[in-house]
Amino acid sequence: MHTGPFGNIATGNSSVVADLIGLRSADFLVTEAGFGADMGAERFFNIKCRVSGEAPDAAVVVATVRALKAHSGRHAVAAGRPLPEGMLEENTDDVRAGAANLVKQIDNCRLHGVSPVVAVNAFPTDHASELEEVRRIAAEAGARSAVCTNVVDGGSGAEDLARAVAEAADEESHYAPLYPADATIRDKVEEVARRVYGADGVEFSETADRQVRACERNGLGRLPVCIAKTHLSLSSDPSLRGAPTGWTLPVREVRPAAGAGYVYLICGTMQTMPGLGSSPAAYRVDLDDDGEITGLS
Repeated sequence: MHTGPFGNIATGNSSVVADLIGLRSADFLVTEAGFGADMGAERFFNIKCRVSGEAPDAAVVVATVRALKAHSGRHAVAAGRPLPEGMLEENTDDVRAGAANLVKQIDNCRLHGVSPVVAVNAFPTDHASELEEVRRIAAEAGARSAVCTNVVDGGSGAEDLARAVAEAADEESHYAPLYPADATIRDKVEEVARRVYGADGVEFSETADRQVRACERNGLGRLPVCIAKTHLSLSSDPSLRGAPTGWTLPVREVRPAAGAGYVYLICGTMQTMPGLGSSPAAYRVDLDDDGEITGLS
């Protein structure tokens, strides 16, 4: 792990330097591209790989039964609160109802010419039928998959995933960025919004429109784009689940990050730094007299 840039206005990826070190140290390098395949992976493909000059052999999309159930829209999930009891009950229909989000994320990897593998991250409360339903959804989308229990079982719990990734990596990769470097900023945003997010189009505010012109006037038009939107939805609206269509991406501001090598666009209501409550949970984490960690529940 080397660097951890905030995933809203940065790439959400570890550094190129870390990857280059890893590539020279092992047969396989697994690098994180976080905040969802529509954000972290898209930036990995279109920003980071341009800088490193490296081409990925495969992509791993992490999925959970809980995530698919959340995308079904049938359960009210609130940050900091226990999951609804009904969400933990065995229900493959709920898993299937949230399948559109996973299928779109699989497609988003293929948009860049990379073979996806679905890692089904299993929780102890998951039911075998639900885990199998996620695998069935992946298979129907043409993707390899494996159920992972490495949090409980250690390395042996990820052996099936390792084999699936090795198989995918043996296939010929057809990786290519989604847009050419010489496309306009507007065209780059349109390409990502329509093809990765599923939007009908993009709407720039007057401020954003003025800022785009300033970026291009100052010679920054060839930089890739880093789109800051909610991570809770493929859309810019955190309340929209699954793979929503019929919506427009609202670009509020456009700011250059010339040193980092991209232009970032703020879409919808977004914070540019993580927000903490007046009493963050970290204040309650401690060690007791026996050296045990407390305050993590």
